[in-house]
Amino acid sequence: MENDDLIQLRTQLLSHLLPEISTHLRYAMGNLHFAAAALAPASAREEDPSLDTRAAILDQSYYRLLRLVNNLSVAAYMSSEEPFPLQDRDIVGLVKNICDQCRSLAKLLDLDFSFQCEKPSYVCAVSTDPLEQLIFQLLSNAFKFTPKGGKVTVELKFSAKRVLLTVADTGCGIPEELRSHLFDRYLQKDLVTMPPHGLGLGLLLCQLIAHRHSGSMMAESREGKGTRITLSIPDRQMGVSLVEDQPFD
Repeated sequence: MENDDLIQLRTQLLSHLLPEISTHLRYAMGNLHFAAAALAPASAREEDPSLDTRAAILDQSYYRLLRLVNNLSVAAYMSSEEPFPLQDRDIVGLVKNICDQCRSLAKLLDLDFSFQCEKPSYVCAVSTDPLEQLIFQLLSNAFKFTPKGGKVTVELKFSAKRVLLTVADTGCGIPEELRSHLFDRYLQKDLVTMPPHGLGLGLLLCQLIAHRHSGSMMAESREGKGTRITLSIPDRQMGVSLVEDQPFD
């Protein structure tokens, strides 16, 4: 098979087959999660520590699989160089909403979790779903590698016509030999780690999402001192707004 044919086959695999597989997996996992909740309801788990332990292992395994499936579902990002279609959004509200969704998990993990931004709102052009995927991925990594009592901070700044979104933690940090390939470990066979630390696909997807926003990813880390990852995208508006329901009490 010619080289061009191989490239075309890879593109078709990434853009069509993997997302389709992830859709079928997500449907099956939804059924499994519903069945597990019915077999081990919260009331029964509270009364039976042994059942609660087994159910917790099942829950943890489910969410690990869900994370992998979510990464597969956005694998089509890897097959194109075209910029995302952008809409003007209140990025402060978007990031704050994601952080609010993660607060209960941070509390469960005994982490000091905060969101910092000097502006109450700020409109700029983003592609909402991919950006949410990126933020959840960065938070997932920060939560996973930060021990109890540690700190995870999300900070949003606007400077020099750039939007800077930073996720910083006080976790274990990244070994020096991995830093130079942090965003392409999935392509480095010698650096791919086994579960539970994953395949390294998540940060590669983050980099691709940033690239298709005409942006970039930057990482700072010291082993044993924590990690700081920053997304930088252009501060711009497209004149195309997303219609949203206004929150009310």
